Parts: sequence; C-alpha cells; structure tokens
Amino acid sequence: MKIALAQLNYHIGNFEANRDQIIQKIENAKAQGAELVVFSELAVCGYYPNDLLERREFIDRCIDSVQLIAEHCHGIAALVGAPSINHSPNGKMLFNSAYFLKDGKIGSVHSKTLLPTYDVFDEYRHFEPNNTFNLIELNGKKLAVTICEDLWYNQPVFSAFGRENLYALCPVAEYCKQNPDLIINLSASPFSYNQAKLRKDILLDNARKYKVPIIYVNQVGAQTELIFDGGSLFVDNGGKIVREMAYFSPDFAIIETENKSVEPIIQPETDTISMIYDALVLGISDYFRKTGFKTATLGLSGGIDSAVTLVLAEKALGAANMHVLLMPSKFSSDHSIDDAVKLAENLGIRYDILKIHPIVDAFDQTLEPLFMGRKQDLAEENIQARIRGTLLMGLSNKFGHIVLNTSNKSEAAVGYGTLYGDMNGGLSVLGDVYKTDVFKMARFINRDSEVIPNNTIVKPPSAELRPDQKDSDSLPDYEVLDKVLFNYIELAMPPAEIVAMGLDEATVHRTILMVNRNEYKRFQTPPILRVSSKAFGFGRKMPLVAKYAL
Repeated sequence: MKIALAQLNYHIGNFEANRDQIIQKIENAKAQGAELVVFSELAVCGYYPNDLLERREFIDRCIDSVQLIAEHCHGIAALVGAPSINHSPNGKMLFNSAYFLKDGKIGSVHSKTLLPTYDVFDEYRHFEPNNTFNLIELNGKKLAVTICEDLWYNQPVFSAFGRENLYALCPVAEYCKQNPDLIINLSASPFSYNQAKLRKDILLDNARKYKVPIIYVNQVGAQTELIFDGGSLFVDNGGKIVREMAYFSPDFAIIETENKSVEPIIQPETDTISMIYDALVLGISDYFRKTGFKTATLGLSGGIDSAVTLVLAEKALGAANMHVLLMPSKFSSDHSIDDAVKLAENLGIRYDILKIHPIVDAFDQTLEPLFMGRKQDLAEENIQARIRGTLLMGLSNKFGHIVLNTSNKSEAAVGYGTLYGDMNGGLSVLGDVYKTDVFKMARFINRDSEVIPNNTIVKPPSAELRPDQKDSDSLPDYEVLDKVLFNYIELAMPPAEIVAMGLDEATVHRTILMVNRNEYKRFQTPPILRVSSKAFGFGRKMPLVAKYAL
C-alpha cells in the first residue's frame, strides 16, 4: 500500500487550524497517489485537552470537525484521532478514538484499550477503555489500528511489571490473532531524553515479536509543559526501520509498504544535550505562539542558568522580542555584570541595568525595628531576590512581556530558590534540566564560537546574595547531587539503593530530605517544560504535608 504519514503540530481547542492542516495534508497525499493518510492521536482537538473533554460543546466541535474532514476523503482514506461518544449506558462518556474516513464519511471508529494513568497521563479520568478489536479492510489489506498503547511505558512501570507482562496486555497481541498485514499506531508520545531510545525499541520489538510491519505516527510541538518530538516511523516485519521522520519539526512522507528495495531513510544520531536544546526551543516557541504572547524578559545575572535560558529564548523568539534586566546588588561581582552585558550584546538583545542596593537599603530601614539585634541571614538574601522578581514583574505588566524563570531542576529539587523572587515567571525553561546538564548545554551552545562568555561557564556557581557566596556552601557538589536526584526522582529508587551505588549515606539522606521538605515551593512554581520522564509539576504529584521516613 501507498500510505502517507502526516506528522503535524496541533493546538488544543483550535479546531479551525487543526482541521485546515489535516485537510491540506489529505489533499497533498491524494495528489501523490496515496491510498491512506495517517494522523496522530487526538489530532482534531490536540493532546491533551484535560477537562475540556467534560464540556459537551467541545466534544460537539470535535465530531463536527471529523465530519468536515471526512468530506475530503474521496479517492483516499484517512485515519484521524479524536474523541468519540460511548453510546453504552455503562462507563465513561467518551472513547479516545481513531476515525477511519472513506468515501466522504466516517467508515468505522477504533478506540484505545490501554489508558495511561501514570506520570503526566490521566486518560482514565475521561475515557472508557476499548474492548473490541476489529480490523480495517482497505484495498485488499487488513489493517490493525492502535492508539499509542503499544508505547505504554516508563521505567518504573517496566521495573514493577516487566516488559513481557506489559506486552501481553497490549492490544497488538489481540489484533495479531487476526493476521493483519499492517499495524498502524496513532500516537501522542511526549519527548523525554532518558526514554527516547526505549520508545523506539518497543516499536522494533513489537514488529519482530509479531512479524508484522508497523506504522507509528507521532505529533510534534508543545502543549504548555508537554513537548512532542515527532520521529514517526515505518518499521518492517523484521524490526528494521525503513523510514524515520524528522524530530522537533513537522514532516510529511509517503511510504510504499511492500517496496523491499527502498533505501532506508533514518535520522542522524544526536546526543542528549542536542535533543534537550531542540526540545526547549520548541517548547518556548510554541508556548508563546499558542498563548498569543510575543515578547519575554528575564533577569540576566551573569550566571550560567540565566545565560543558557537567554540563548534558548533568543533562538525561539528572536532578539527583537527580548528585553532583559541586569539587577546587580552590592554583592554582585564586576565580572558577573560584564559577562551579562557581553552575552546580551553578543545576541543583540536590549538590556537595562537597574541597581537594586538603594531598594535593598530601603527595605532594611523599614524592617530595622523588627529585625534589630538579629544578624543578617537568609531573610535579607531573599529580600534581594524578591526585589529582582518584583522589578521583572513590573516590566512584564507594563510592556506585556512574559517573565521566563531560569531556575534549574537541581535547585528546584532541593529548594535552593526564593518564592516570589527568582522562582517567579510565566514559564520555567530549565526546571527539568539538572545543573550538570546546564553546563553541558552551555558548552554545546559555544561549540562553534563563544556566545556565552567563557567566564560564565568556568566560574563557581553563586547566587551572589552575600559576600563570597558559592552554591557549594549550601549544596553537595552538583555531580554528586544530580546523581542522587536522578535516581530518586526519575528512577524512584529507595534511598538505601542509592547509597548502595557507592554514594555517601549522609549526603543521600540530606539531599532526599531537602527534596521532600520543599514540595510546597515547587507547588507554586510556573509551568515547567518537560524533557525527562519525571518532571516537577502535574506529572509528579506529592502531598505537601506528608511525613517521609528515610
């Protein structure tokens, strides 16, 4: 068969834009002689619409859009993802479905069986699981349609249940009893750097296990925190990739499923930092485009986190849409100010310098009757951070700029940040990137020329809120800290197992205690662009008042 794979960037609830690009790709596929064109999961409404699915008018618009799309399916068939209504009196009101469109109408509807309820996924809240497994017959071929479920995974789930046990639950096994010629998977599989290879391996494993070729169509683009990386695939029945589509950008391809002589098209291998960089640029760009905002600001300190955030934002939004503030205090070093100025000038971004020490002095004078007789401590440090946050929010309110938060995942994990200060923002860019990876990304940015001043990369990290302050005064070395955090957060390892890896027991327990005690801070942070399998936010729901035993 000649099948088109349409890897597109959808916008939740933007039915006209989603519908128009789907129809355009149907016409393109028809013009190139395709028999079928495949789109991704919930393409009509965007993934994931959350409680919009509880609104009847939203569902009506989904189904109306499907019917309008169907009118363009003459001389070609299409598979399009959208909610469908459960007409049974039992169960949830909706299914998560793939509509098979042919001859100008809806031919059949095929629904999702395994509804993920882990991490960022909560589909069982809205959808009823499927329990029928009917093939599609098209031009003499039998097609099995699945929706993301043969990618139902994450590392803790595999550890708990085992990969083979999960495969047994997958509807692919049920479909393969009917000897399909091809499996087609409509997916909305978000990017995570530590599971990108696992996702691909599962597809290849399924093709080899059941000896049937697989088409996998993922979407691309960002929906607030979730970033979809594309990478749609056609895999032959031996588990070899025949066609791999672009990552982090829309793509369109025509494949011939029975052409054995075609040369495989495979995307070049990229390293983890390069993938995270592309994901974050896409995440920033789509957040602004889909919310209707155009301009951004941040506090440029001369440190590595704000430097990397600024480079990513400039790449996503353009220098003309950035206006940053340098807000030195009496503790800021001259080289930090110089580094910040040099970076802004390297990128051609407008900057203003607002010295905060007169404002800090005013706060000190106002609070003196209450603080008299007490030495300066964290309270005075946090006042500086909150003054900076207030100035940024003032700029935001006056000119309509979105404040980009520059905190990294290591800091957010252990509470090394000030609420209503440096934790301010409308979007957290690096909140799912560990500090060690921020350093790697800075070096990646400088791979061809010095964009970020080298001094920013090599100097010891410091918040510069007191004399000669360094991050290492309060935290373990970042190499050690990030290893503990990754195993505790992403891999959900118990503290004893982390210690058994050869890490200092006191450091492990101290780190985990800081993570657990600072949930209240993370509860109040802006949306975080998700690039790992376990980001802070709605994918990691922890009680604020729990007592943790180590």
